[in-house]
Amino acid sequence: MSIQSGSLRATIFPHSNALTESLFVVGGIGFIALLAQISIPVPGSPVPATGQTLAVLLIGTTYGARLGFITFASYLLAGIAGAPLFAHSATSPNHGIVRLTGATGGYLVGMLVASLALGYLADRKADQKFKTSFPALLLGDVIIFTFGLGWLHASLDLSWSATIAAGFTPFILGEALKIAITATSLPLVWRRISRTLNR
Repeated sequence: MSIQSGSLRATIFPHSNALTESLFVVGGIGFIALLAQISIPVPGSPVPATGQTLAVLLIGTTYGARLGFITFASYLLAGIAGAPLFAHSATSPNHGIVRLTGATGGYLVGMLVASLALGYLADRKADQKFKTSFPALLLGDVIIFTFGLGWLHASLDLSWSATIAAGFTPFILGEALKIAITATSLPLVWRRISRTLNR
């Protein structure tokens, strides 16, 4: 098997079937939900600081486009159906359709799109080297915040400066750390796998 082909998940588990993929989806939903519960209110903002974006970066890049998208879509559907999976927010509950249609719903939609985009790039080896992993992950964050800020702006009828101050500025440092950690870690994992498979 070539180390150069497919996502990290497909490389480690090249012969997945419906059962193993279902287990990956369930595990991924649990992982996203767990990191979503790391939720810190941001004064003056309806958007909490959470570990959810880190989960999306990791799931998208390690699962690949198809399974990453299915996993986050399943997470969304489960949360909309009533499972308390979403991050805690001062303005809406952590479950139900109201969370998706509320002021912070755009971030969830952005995460869904980002999981697909990151997976697509990972399927094409973008996560195997820092020089390609970093811009890919940065693109994922740009997608999340583009949807999130647009939705926040429209929902609350804020000025763009107020929207950016509430929905982007407080998160810059945290997102930079998430991207840096993920972009550095994934190539190291690939290097370790390559050495293991070539023994």
